[in-house]
Amino acid sequence: MPPRTTRRDVLRLFAAGGMLAVSGLLPLTALGAGRLGPRRRFSFDRLREQARALAGRPYAPPAIANADLLHGIDFDTIQTIRFRPEHTLWADAPASLGVQLFHPHRFAQKPVRVYLVDDGTAREVPFSTDLFAYGTPGLARKLAHHGGFAGFRVMDPAPADTDWLAFQGASYFRSSGPQGQYGLSARGIAVNTALPQPEEFPDFTAFYLEQPDDERITVYALLDGPSLSGVYRFDCRRADPVVTEVHAELFIRRDIERLGVAPLTSMFWYAENNRQRAVDWRPEIHDSDGLAVWTGAGERLWRVLEAPPMVKTSSFVDVNPRGFGLSQRDRNFEHYQDDGAFYDRRPTVWVEPLGAWGEGAVQLVEIPTDDEIHDNIVAYWTPREPVRAGSAWTFDYRLYWGNDEPVMPAVARVRHTWKGRHGIPGLAASQAAALPAGIKFVIDFAGGPLADLEQRYDLEPVVSTSRGRIDNAYVLKVVGTDRWRAAFDLYVDDAGADDPVELRCYVRLDDRTLTETWLYQYIAAPTC
Repeated sequence: MPPRTTRRDVLRLFAAGGMLAVSGLLPLTALGAGRLGPRRRFSFDRLREQARALAGRPYAPPAIANADLLHGIDFDTIQTIRFRPEHTLWADAPASLGVQLFHPHRFAQKPVRVYLVDDGTAREVPFSTDLFAYGTPGLARKLAHHGGFAGFRVMDPAPADTDWLAFQGASYFRSSGPQGQYGLSARGIAVNTALPQPEEFPDFTAFYLEQPDDERITVYALLDGPSLSGVYRFDCRRADPVVTEVHAELFIRRDIERLGVAPLTSMFWYAENNRQRAVDWRPEIHDSDGLAVWTGAGERLWRVLEAPPMVKTSSFVDVNPRGFGLSQRDRNFEHYQDDGAFYDRRPTVWVEPLGAWGEGAVQLVEIPTDDEIHDNIVAYWTPREPVRAGSAWTFDYRLYWGNDEPVMPAVARVRHTWKGRHGIPGLAASQAAALPAGIKFVIDFAGGPLADLEQRYDLEPVVSTSRGRIDNAYVLKVVGTDRWRAAFDLYVDDAGADDPVELRCYVRLDDRTLTETWLYQYIAAPTC
């Protein structure tokens, strides 16, 4: 039996989706109708009942043909297998976006069926090695009887040879956003993330595609996994930002301890706030630099991301949240110096709940990492109500893939976070050593009511800590900029050093809140 594929294997391959772009496209023609399977009746209601019926039976993992052979199609090999552009779906239709299919490989072995929907019927696109060009001699012949694809991607309008939307691996999907650069991913659902038992990764087992026009495509998907089944409708619009409207209906097969709704998966290795850990020459490496939350009560939160020494889960309890997302706010190329990965172009993804989601929490999971190939950040909504076998759940939400959060707050936002030696800058090291052990945090805010405010000295930083004490807190405008800087020193002794320190800070003037609330989880140590 081939070695077990891990979460990191899957995410590493999916992170390279942009590398699968076809170069030197030939003139495009549609996949011949003679290749399609027979017409079968199709509707969302019928797909829903199929998902419901699945949940009423024990989970049956899909059979994987040629598993040993597929395991040999590693990261490098898959780069040599190309979808033949002359078989692009709908490429010859006027004003239509084309669709290309992904070949199965080590990191996506389970067969995925793809159907084309038209006038209440669906026809399957059967897997065929004729659809692909292979760089390894003899590989096509050995794979002739594989049962399905690994997923699909939606192309930019011809003559471009790039894609803007891709579904591949388990229930993962993503968009390249308005800057044409893939980054973080979304998932259909998350099950038991960051718990002692293994996390589950339910699979989209079948996709039903309606013919796209020049800016949108509708995708229906069937989901199945050990603990649940489900049915999805994705209405995806290519715009600025890219918008994916999601309707999900879930049928629970067995009790789930932690259900993650609208999950986002990203990567954070290091940035300005933890640059001391960097071993790479590039100044920053991350797909996202913070979690933004708009609570049901209207508060705007910004939680700075970290790559902690151990797995950490943070919960932001709420009722009917207005939105949350993993954001890449730093858009300055000079802060990354990477003209291959282009981290400055990675999209922000924002989740907008449609309807009332009730009581629950936005959860953030941060996982240790030592490289940029590992996605180590997960964010999702988890309902407070227990998720029991036999229950059914419905969620509607929009995903925005853009350069920023789609609804700007009325208050100023966090732009930068630094930390370093406590005390007064320029203080001699010998004098600093005589002070109690501590660390300084510096936060820059910009925008909102601070945008046109002249320098003044009565703005107040409201800082709180879960333990330890705060000293030397102040707010001043940064000379020659539109930014305002809050700074404070944190002093924590070594008692409970293994427990993180939860910090909060916002700026106010009299009784008026001027900024969003900055949040940080600091792993304290007896010395800085």
